[in-house]
Amino acid sequence: MTNQVMTTHENPAVQTLAEPASNRPVWRPLADILETRDGFTVMLELPGVAAEDVEVSLENRQLSIRARAQGLESDELQLVHREYLPGDYERAFLLSDDLDGERIEAELKNGVLTVRVPRLAEARPRSIKVKTA
Repeated sequence: MTNQVMTTHENPAVQTLAEPASNRPVWRPLADILETRDGFTVMLELPGVAAEDVEVSLENRQLSIRARAQGLESDELQLVHREYLPGDYERAFLLSDDLDGERIEAELKNGVLTVRVPRLAEARPRSIKVKTA
């Protein structure tokens, strides 16, 4: 990433700010961060999560993402084998001052949350035309 514009809180053991309300595990979802001319795009894997169960917030330049996956429990289904344990997801990113927190957008599609973080207009790279004298 250019000039550390966006940094992650890299702690493999996720620590929550509040006491957990249940015995559900808390996962740190995998993320890809792409830089474009206009800002950053963050993509996180959130399997089993519905859009209404995702919370994206920004406070003191910290972009926080929390989500809750629902289980597959049903009266019609009987679990035979489990490799995926549903739980909660948490991830945080520290944004630099040249990113526009007012225009952040988030979209969940096919288990992937895409968060677009644009640069402030004055911070975007631009070309300057050179004149001849």
